[in-house]
Amino acid sequence: MSFLNIPDVFIGSTDDGHTFVVLNRRLRDADRMLTDAGFLPREHLGRKLYLLPPGPARDAHESAGDAMDGLLTRTIDIVDLSWTTRWNPDTPEADPDLRFQFANGTVTATAETTTARSLLEQHGFTTVDGSSYQPPPGLEHDGLLGAVTAAEAHAYTHGLTVHVGLGIPTPMDIPAAPRPASPVAPSPPPGPATRRRPR
Repeated sequence: MSFLNIPDVFIGSTDDGHTFVVLNRRLRDADRMLTDAGFLPREHLGRKLYLLPPGPARDAHESAGDAMDGLLTRTIDIVDLSWTTRWNPDTPEADPDLRFQFANGTVTATAETTTARSLLEQHGFTTVDGSSYQPPPGLEHDGLLGAVTAAEAHAYTHGLTVHVGLGIPTPMDIPAAPRPASPVAPSPPPGPATRRRPR
């Protein structure tokens, strides 16, 4: 399973700077909300994506914010791990205090400051070499996604800058939609009951 398939709505960024939205269930008016916010619909490997091409972080921030306002009226199951939409006029762009990198079904984190290291440890991440961290052992995909989402949200409350790399170089590398479960073959109708003849 891909991390993208877990919430109703996943918002992320490709390494080349595209912002994308994946809808994992039908939400009323979602197509209109996203296209009104400037996202371009696109079919890719069995799923419909909504894309914003690379551009100024302020523009992506505003477009994603407009879309999110509408989508939140339909579901609260939204995960936003996009680095392209993180714009703050009071924070100059610089190397982030905290980095998360998804790869091969797991996550690694790198902390550049004492506050970032402390925050990771509060969320159960353990150090590998003093600045690199790994999530608590035994987490499945949804647990890993939850650990990153919680730590990232907590980091923003402390004014830390965060970058989440999803390991998706371009929109063409976004994983395919999950295959629908195979329908279960109906059981054959029961045949006529057999009666034993008395002897």
